[in-house]
Order: sequence, then structure tokens, then C-alpha cells
Amino acid sequence: MAASCASTLPSLSFVSSSSSSNSPRRFRRSGVVAMASVGQKVYAPGVAVSEGNGGLPKIDLKSPHGSEAEIYLFGACVTSFKVPNGKDLLFVRPDAVFNGQKPISGGIPHCFPQFGPGPMQQHGFARNVNWSITDSEVTDGDPAVTLELKDDSYSRSMWDFSFQALYKVLLHSTSLYTTLKITNTDDKPFPFNSALHTYFNASITGVSVKGLKGCKTLNKDPDPKNPLEGKEEREEVTFPGFVDCIYLGAPSELILDNGLGDKIAISNSNWSDAVLWNPHLQMEACYKDFVCVENAKIETVQLEPKQSWAAEQKIELV
Repeated sequence: MAASCASTLPSLSFVSSSSSSNSPRRFRRSGVVAMASVGQKVYAPGVAVSEGNGGLPKIDLKSPHGSEAEIYLFGACVTSFKVPNGKDLLFVRPDAVFNGQKPISGGIPHCFPQFGPGPMQQHGFARNVNWSITDSEVTDGDPAVTLELKDDSYSRSMWDFSFQALYKVLLHSTSLYTTLKITNTDDKPFPFNSALHTYFNASITGVSVKGLKGCKTLNKDPDPKNPLEGKEEREEVTFPGFVDCIYLGAPSELILDNGLGDKIAISNSNWSDAVLWNPHLQMEACYKDFVCVENAKIETVQLEPKQSWAAEQKIELV
């Protein structure tokens, strides 16, 4: 099992808008951006909001090192992460819909406050609502943006709690960092699960994932409703057919060989579990072109009033 990555992930702490901007290396601009704000307004160097697919607003992050990322305000979904050589490490399915009605199928969708099926819609509501921009900054040339989601009548119709979710995305030359912070703003505790349902560009016959040997597994094949408990014995997990498996107590770093000549380190802090998924013939049109390697919190988190939970992810071309 890999050592803790807490020391390798940069601090993505949420600094208030009143923080000093006197540092010569840091620029920040705060303020909530409504969905109607789709003009080319620049919030910090390397951060802009523009009109994306289906007319949905998206955030464009551009690093002076040549990397780029796109984040849609709908679902706070990162849909693209291009490294300086022009390769996009993320995948968006050809059947993805950009209409503000359905979650975006691809990139890095959120699963919150529920993972998988349950009493509310599949994977919860966070991927199916509009988020807003609360902050943007650039440090040593690396642009970052923070998005916010709060409870409203729609969320309370499924999950009757008051909360705040902050999602910070930081772009570097060959890496993309994210931090999700959930705060209980209610007067009673609430339970939740969460995951980042990350889709990677891949050639599935050549894909392998290292780092999961020894983990307890919950295999959803053949019956998703009654997963089989087991233990991963392989050094490398491959994808010869349908794969839908949860790995409990996953290490802080996995290495993905995407079958396209790239190796990608997927690191985390406080995402305690992992999920591997490829639908095989259930999505015959595109299953050969992607793999999902997800950081997750499968065990229910019980969050007390005024308390917060946070987890970080780093995707890096190695």
C-alpha cells in the first residue's frame, strides 16, 4: 500500500475573500457568478468564463506551462484536462447531453450526497444542479477556481439538510488538483457518501491499474444489488470485460496505464476508497475508449452541525 500522499498534495485551503492580495505571486478575485454570466470576463489571470456546449457556462483554466482545463458550472463538472503536449487525459462520452437537465456523462462528475442507487436519484443531486463561482486566484502562474453549492428547495425535496459544498480546482503544468469540502450548516447531523466519478481517455484492451492488491473488494458483477465480497490478489487490474468493483481501504496513490502510452498517478487525501468501472458491451459505442478510476468515500460520513469534511485528489501525468 502506498504511503500517505498528504505531504505530496498541495494545500488547497479555502481562503476567505478578505485575504490579503499584496503577495506579488498571488492574484485573487472573489464574488458569486450567476448562471447568466457567460461573457469573457476574466476573474484572475488564466481564469475565464465562456459559453460552452448547449450554451452552458464553463470555466476555462489556462496555465502558462501550456496545460488547460474546462469546468462546467452545471454539476461543477471538469470535462477536459489537457497537458502541454495537447493530450486530453479526460473523456466525455459521445452520448453526453449538455442541456442543463441531465448530468454530464464524462469528465469528473460529482457523486454527492449519495453514491450509486438509493433513496434519491442515482449518485445524488450535486452533478445535476448549477454551482456558482465564489473565488478565483493564480499562484506562481497556476490558476485556480472555487465553486459553491448550497441547499435549496430542489435538494431539500430529496435530502432535507442545510449544507455548503466548496469545490476547488487548481491547474498545474502536468497535474490537476481538486478539493471537495462539505460543511454542515444545519442544526442536526447528516449522513452522506461521495465520489469523483472520473472518466479517463483510454484504449481499454491496454488499460491496467496498479496499487489495489490486498484491498477488500465489493464486486458488482454479476449482481449489482448483491455485490460479492473478496480481496484483490492482482498486482495489476485489467479490463477484459465488464468491470464494476469497489475497493475499500484503497491506498493514497494508484497508477493508471491508459493503454495510449500514458501513465497517470491518481493520488488522494481522505478519499478512503476507490471504484473501477468499464461498462463493456453495455455501451458498445464507446466502452473501448475510456475507463473510470474513481476516488470515493463509500462508508457513510456522519457530519455534525458546523463541522466540515474535506478530501483532495491529484491527477498527474508521470
